[in-house]
Amino acid sequence: MKKINRVRKSQEFQKLIHTGRKSVNASFVFYHTARAEQQARIGISLSKKMGNAVERNKIKRQVRMMCQDLIDFENYPADGILIVRYGYKSLRFEENKKNLEKLLLKATM
Repeated sequence: MKKINRVRKSQEFQKLIHTGRKSVNASFVFYHTARAEQQARIGISLSKKMGNAVERNKIKRQVRMMCQDLIDFENYPADGILIVRYGYKSLRFEENKKNLEKLLLKATM
């Protein structure tokens, strides 16, 4: 996922979380609003309870790759914040990717 497609500022995270609609499943929570720029942007967040810094960075890299595979950033209609839940660790990569795909489709409807 390119840096242009990421939400990185704390103020933008807070704005999207407080004003966005919420979609939930076992592995993720997705707050989304209509996109503000030419390309969709996604922010990824997870709790310190998920593990140490090495484990959290690994999970974020995995989720970025899932987003890169599943989202066409030029045509996706929303900006969003993706919060990884603790249930992510109990499922395999493929199952989490399917969960994310279902969640992204649910969010656009």
